[in-house]
Amino acid sequence: MQQIIFDSSPAYLLFCLFLAVGIAYFLYRASHPWSKMWNRILLALRAVLLFALFFLLLGPIVRQISNIFEKPLFIVLHDNSVSVKETTDSTTLHAVESQLRTAQQQLEEKGYEVAVNDLSGEQVNAISYMANVTDLNGALRKIANRYEGKKIAGVILASDGVYNAGITPLYASYTFPVYTVGVGDSSEHADISIKNVAYNKIAYQGNKFPVRVEVAARNMPNQSVKVSLLQRGKLLEQQTKTTNGQLLVYDFQPLANDQGIQKLDIQVEVKPGESNTRNNVASIFVEVVEGKKKILVVSPSPHPDIKALREVIDKNSNYEFLLHIPQLNEQPASILQPEKIDLVIFHQVPDLRGATRAIFQQFVKSKTSLLLILGAQTDLRLLSQQGMPVKFDGFPREFDDVTPVVNAAFSNFTLSPDINNILSEYPPLSVHFGKVNIALSATPLLFQRVGSLATQKPLLAVDVQDNRKTGVLLGEGVWRWRLNEFDRTENTVAFDELFGKLIQYLSTTEDKRKFRSYPVQQEFSDTEPVVFESQVYNDIYEPVFGNTIEIDLADEHGQKKSYRYVTSPGNNRYQIGGLKEGVYRYRARTTVQQKNEEVRGEFAVVQRQIELQNLTADFNLLRKLASNTGGKFYHASQIAAMQQDLSKAEARSVIHTEESYKAVVNLKWVFFLLLLLISIEWFSRRYWGSY
Repeated sequence: MQQIIFDSSPAYLLFCLFLAVGIAYFLYRASHPWSKMWNRILLALRAVLLFALFFLLLGPIVRQISNIFEKPLFIVLHDNSVSVKETTDSTTLHAVESQLRTAQQQLEEKGYEVAVNDLSGEQVNAISYMANVTDLNGALRKIANRYEGKKIAGVILASDGVYNAGITPLYASYTFPVYTVGVGDSSEHADISIKNVAYNKIAYQGNKFPVRVEVAARNMPNQSVKVSLLQRGKLLEQQTKTTNGQLLVYDFQPLANDQGIQKLDIQVEVKPGESNTRNNVASIFVEVVEGKKKILVVSPSPHPDIKALREVIDKNSNYEFLLHIPQLNEQPASILQPEKIDLVIFHQVPDLRGATRAIFQQFVKSKTSLLLILGAQTDLRLLSQQGMPVKFDGFPREFDDVTPVVNAAFSNFTLSPDINNILSEYPPLSVHFGKVNIALSATPLLFQRVGSLATQKPLLAVDVQDNRKTGVLLGEGVWRWRLNEFDRTENTVAFDELFGKLIQYLSTTEDKRKFRSYPVQQEFSDTEPVVFESQVYNDIYEPVFGNTIEIDLADEHGQKKSYRYVTSPGNNRYQIGGLKEGVYRYRARTTVQQKNEEVRGEFAVVQRQIELQNLTADFNLLRKLASNTGGKFYHASQIAAMQQDLSKAEARSVIHTEESYKAVVNLKWVFFLLLLLISIEWFSRRYWGSY
């Protein structure tokens, strides 16, 4: 529908008509060489032309209203998970797919737009039942999000009703009816299956680690179930329990012997009559590491700071806390060796009494990372003689109370944005009053605030010299910080983050290798590619590209495969697909400045068998889902009935109205109409010899 509207009153049209006719009459009232009929025709052409020009001067606008009819949408959603394929024969699956294609054609003939999707939310032409997890709610949510704004008349879901990811679709709400088609076998069969395996992914060499296996027995009462734990085919442990209608729990305590990723196999005894035996086995992968990082705290006497630091250290399972206080809590001499300690925290060490002087000098001469916490008992004179990154002008015995301020320019590691606000409320520390000199290579993490004045004097700084990291805290009394934060917030998040990241940074040895190549994670699924990332550096540790990286893989059976790729800016990664379950050892090689570099390591590929844990179709869930959404449940043999029911529904399109405004003067046809009028008049007058 079109409508013309004006910026001014339409009454001016009558004036424009009189004016156009008057001018045309004035031009053609005189004598002329053509006939009277042609004179009237030319007068009319001039009058129409003038009226059109005057009409355009009024600024008319064309208002156009268009109606767009949008077809209602129907989605055919196929459950393409492995469980459907395992419990349904191929003939039945093909029949279901064929009948659903027929239903699709009928819906299209009735005026529906039909899309065929799988669980991934993508439109597909052919269904391949390869999905390793089933998330029915997620699939329906993807449909709602993808077709948001369109009218979804309904969703046809062909599934076995078994989901093993996401939440149940019964607790979610959908804006469209779901018509469910049940495929698979809903019969209850006798089955013993591994429901869950709980274990620590990291174990320390020489220690025992827990492995808990949960086994469910269905329709098999009063049966003895034997579960075995094996490694490389060797039996480690075996336990037997009797079914009593509940979940059976088996707790194993294997010993972590060899370093690296170890594969452990769990086998549940197969009983006669079991319909599914593939859920009787499972494999886990445990990374056995050499041991925890040892954090040694040395102090001349007990102090509340030690307790506060221990709380932070004990929260990290990768750390082992050691405390050495002479004549009170001493560690054996075999432990107090620099090569066995990753970080030593000297609390007011070296002390004025000299009790910790020997151990201090022992570690200062080594490459072990240090954290110095200065206090009233610290021997500043001896400290200055050991080449530490902190020196005092003179040896003050006066103290000042200061509060911390985070250095925003600190870049060795990052702290949470709001941590500065929490630290600003901390009570003051006691620091030596006087001029202190910090090494130029040191970077302050915390500055001192005296009263309300934030200074540039460091309170906590870190330094790296000769491949050794050293941290210096110029005051003692950090236990008050932790206590104060807990009193205000009922947690110690900021304190734990500050000292946790500081200890992690100091205890971590920097990687100075010029060639690094590693898998981006230690464990991959057999359905995803293994991704390697390689980095090559020059002498000043700038990244370089164009190196050929050779990767050799060896599986548990000694079979080897080789791969090769060239690094380039923005492309340091290489994908390897098609690897089967197992532990793989790799060797990556390249040449850096005519020198061969090599990296070795290992990773695990895990087979995901979650779809094989439960192969009993849940038609009850499909019935409830259809009922909750206003749809209806059909068995696979009843798809013809579903087609009849859907054929009765009317495909009501959604009408979208679009309104547009265009100035008449901008319309191309108006221009050509005026050109035609003036051209006819001009050529006619030329023909009759008037011009």
